Amino acid sequence: MPLSPIAGTVIVHERRLLLIRRASPVGALLWTLPSGKAEPGETASEAAVREADEEVGVSVAPMVVLGSRVHPLSGRRVMYVACRLLAGEAHAASPREVAEVAWVDGGQLAELVPGGLYGPVQSWVDGRLTG
Repeated sequence: MPLSPIAGTVIVHERRLLLIRRASPVGALLWTLPSGKAEPGETASEAAVREADEEVGVSVAPMVVLGSRVHPLSGRRVMYVACRLLAGEAHAASPREVAEVAWVDGGQLAELVPGGLYGPVQSWVDGRLTG
């Protein structure tokens, strides 16, 4: 039986991207997007909305699926969903999973995620962080 895909939640608000620092990093993957396993019968968009609430305590609305890939560090299928922030103040809502949250600009993103994000996600984010 294949593993459930991971939904990555991409939230840009006021020209900053929401990242989380994992309490338990996956290899070198320390700072990442809010994300988690899709539950049986759940779409990537539904999982992204749920993970945003569970991990960082914010309500979001899905806008578009930006793409999917097998993540090079985790080996898991990840589907990336761009979401619009509706309400809430981002915080480590699940301390077991999330050690810290940060709204980052382009320069901070390059520092925290030195390899950059998945191409289509990086392109979408870049367009919103700069203009």
